[in-house]
Amino acid sequence: MCRNAAAFLIACAALPALADTRFQIRRMERNDVPLGKGQCDIRLQVDNEVEVAVHRDTVSIRTISGRDARDDGSECNAPLPDRDVPGFNFQVLDSRNEIRLLAEPSRRNDFTAIVRIRDSDGGERRYHFRLSWQMTGSDYRTGNDRPYNDRPNVDRRDIDRGGRIVVSVRVDRGRPIVFSGVLVAEEGGRLKADVASEDRRLRGPMFISVDDRRNVNSISCEATDGRDRMRLSWDRR
Repeated sequence: MCRNAAAFLIACAALPALADTRFQIRRMERNDVPLGKGQCDIRLQVDNEVEVAVHRDTVSIRTISGRDARDDGSECNAPLPDRDVPGFNFQVLDSRNEIRLLAEPSRRNDFTAIVRIRDSDGGERRYHFRLSWQMTGSDYRTGNDRPYNDRPNVDRRDIDRGGRIVVSVRVDRGRPIVFSGVLVAEEGGRLKADVASEDRRLRGPMFISVDDRRNVNSISCEATDGRDRMRLSWDRR
């Protein structure tokens, strides 16, 4: 029995540590993040000391001491990429004691950002840190994880799994006009999004018609800066 007990303890010691808290990060409703920038704002209530791992759109928290940490409104405009993360940045926005980045996302840690928080003052305190990175074309995906193909006059239109949309339109041979925003409604093959231009000057609703494979058939938009108004209409035919 002693030998069996020893073998059991050795086997348990070899198992990886499990997270005490795990949750999925909600989709960001704001549209003030610059186009081409991925951003995750992680907001937590922490009692004493924890280790926080962010992978894709999931947060796993290992409690080192004190009570288990809890989510306090974490949000992302896109999941952290599961590949090399260009332009990765870690920023502390709210803290009481020590908070530091232990590991950047890399192939060695399955592209997971790991953060240590140590709060010795007693009682819960809000901690807020931000992960940001440069998004590439492969980060903008449709609901079935397939990018839309380019069409004449519309350089790019992408919808990611979180409902974030990016549409780039070239008028004649001029500079492309880029709109970004979030989907707010969907009925059948008709989507509605609230969008803003790249310089945030023009805002308004955009309506998108898609087929069964989520290929875009048409786009219409009416945006305004409060004084001037722009109407956009595109059809792939």
